[in-house]
Amino acid sequence: MSLRPDLQARLAHRLRLHQRLFDPRIEPRNRSAWLKPLQRWQAQRLQRSFAEFLQDPERRAAAEFFLTDVYGERDFQQRDADIARILPKMQRLLPAVLLETVADGIELAALSHAFDLRMADALQQALAPGAAVEVSSYAAAYRAVGHRRLRARQIVLIGQVGQGLAAALHLPGVGTLLRVSRLPARAAGLGELQSFLERGFAAFARLGDAKAFLADIQRSETQVMQRLFAGADAPFG
Repeated sequence: MSLRPDLQARLAHRLRLHQRLFDPRIEPRNRSAWLKPLQRWQAQRLQRSFAEFLQDPERRAAAEFFLTDVYGERDFQQRDADIARILPKMQRLLPAVLLETVADGIELAALSHAFDLRMADALQQALAPGAAVEVSSYAAAYRAVGHRRLRARQIVLIGQVGQGLAAALHLPGVGTLLRVSRLPARAAGLGELQSFLERGFAAFARLGDAKAFLADIQRSETQVMQRLFAGADAPFG
């Protein structure tokens, strides 16, 4: 079975965009002194926003997966480099639902990083060197960057990655496929991609109502986005 042409084209396009965005030779804003502090601040904010999920034994594993592998501070370059290397062979390794999930994950990583680059630039223009990122300065940079439609797309992609992993649970043989491919994947240098899929599959296997969990995340992040654009005093609740 060959990879659907539209999915193959989407994966290839997202990978090219991803590689350009993360390459400091092409995108010098990757060297910004504000980029890492911004990403740490956002990771801490997400940890606070996900506190309720993390305290729920049924939802904790899935929430941690989102924080570390989907929407957090993790460096996704090696995972996506793995995908780029095996793109022509992926149709023989993974079912379509997981390939769609991989494509959504790459798009989310690229879009999030593009926003981070713009946010870092806005913070650099607004703050003195060495200043701390605060809620007020973050919110001002967020509004200066704008692109409300793409911010909404970012939230949609978070849900789509989760939906893809949840759907994969119902496919016969996917768990076995991931287990038997563990050693060959690592031997082929595809450990990051394999680990991403394994962690996601395991996290969602322990989740009760995936649909409700994902709806809660999307609702919460949408409210944060709306409050940030509205200039609310406490945008994160």
